[in-house]
Amino acid sequence: MSNHYQVLIIGGGNAGLSVASKLLIKKSGLKIGIVDPSEKHYYQPAWTLVGAGVFDIKKTIRNEKDLIPKNTTWIKDAVSAFDPTTNTVKCISGTEITYDYLVVCPGIQLDWNKIEGLKETLGKNNVSSNYSFQYAPYTWEMIKDFKGGTAVFTNPSTPIKCGGAPHKIMYLACDYWHKKGILDKCDVHYISGASMIFGVKEYADTLQKVLTKYNIHTHYGANVTSINGETKMIEFETKELDDNLTQKLSSENGASYGAVENTSTPDLKKVILKFDIAHLVPPQSAPDFIKTSPLRDEANPMGYVEVDKYTLQHSRFPNVFSLGDSSSAPASKTGAAIRKQAPVVVANLLAVMENKTPIARYEGYSACPIPTQYGKLMLAEFDYSNTPTMTFPINQAKPNWAMWILKTKVLPWLYWNKILKGTA
Repeated sequence: MSNHYQVLIIGGGNAGLSVASKLLIKKSGLKIGIVDPSEKHYYQPAWTLVGAGVFDIKKTIRNEKDLIPKNTTWIKDAVSAFDPTTNTVKCISGTEITYDYLVVCPGIQLDWNKIEGLKETLGKNNVSSNYSFQYAPYTWEMIKDFKGGTAVFTNPSTPIKCGGAPHKIMYLACDYWHKKGILDKCDVHYISGASMIFGVKEYADTLQKVLTKYNIHTHYGANVTSINGETKMIEFETKELDDNLTQKLSSENGASYGAVENTSTPDLKKVILKFDIAHLVPPQSAPDFIKTSPLRDEANPMGYVEVDKYTLQHSRFPNVFSLGDSSSAPASKTGAAIRKQAPVVVANLLAVMENKTPIARYEGYSACPIPTQYGKLMLAEFDYSNTPTMTFPINQAKPNWAMWILKTKVLPWLYWNKILKGTA
């Protein structure tokens, strides 16, 4: 088997398969290789719904081999190194592959180990994460069996895939507890590394009302550092404390609720909070094989592939493109963003092949479907300027039933039947 391809795609997820399919629709004779070690392919946007008890986890998984586009070659291996000066990729098996053009889209890395104790307690002790196929069903078990107490939901300070997921499950949990009549017995905390609930004002205003409705206590600019599932203690560092939490920690029974300690950084406080259930989201970054490669953006501590944010062409290697979660384009890391990025990469890659200047532009479009309760959803769409770019002739900042149907029924079907095949 030849180890040279006209186009070599790193990653067989949403981005990689979409680009491969779209390239073949435009130019059927291309010799394309797709490098990906995974035997399974996951529809991850539904894992929040799995955690909320309204979607079957088995419907989010298929065999990768059944999704690889015809007339491409699947190289079932993992990348260990890039040498863009010789147009070479090295795999962990020792195989070296050469290319004329490279598309890098292996997704994002979940850094579970950045929160001390998290890996050891996941899936037990009432600690879960919808960012794991294995543990998303356990989230629903926790929510369903909860009788009241302190519920903690976290969001890391790093960029993450599906930025709304950390609080989507919180709203659904609160709605479920409200329907069960126990919400007044639930002390809900959202510990987030972000500075606000959402970066686009029109949508943030709606979510602020939801936070108030469910009496959720928010802790922004906070970084979770460790969790102990057996003692039910979570630690995070923050500059400012929510008034509600300050009162509880300073009350007579504060010792049973948690504590505040000084850290080595003068303006930070370490909060130790006792919980009954916790949904955690791990910090995330570019895969290690990108972080250590010449393709990385050295100005970005997360190590993403350095690209022009409009053309998605590499800033230093013109025959290299990147899209999706591993790209340095400063857009939200969502499947919706990939759907707009893929045609730009395809158009500009074909232009470079013909010695033309890449002119297709990606303007930072992303979308985040945020359920605020069972049966109602707000579809947040926006671009690089954080300006709403609404698709439908309704006020999408107002949660409604039609968008819930879009999220639960339409989008999964589109993904498997149209998006991966390059026709949507």
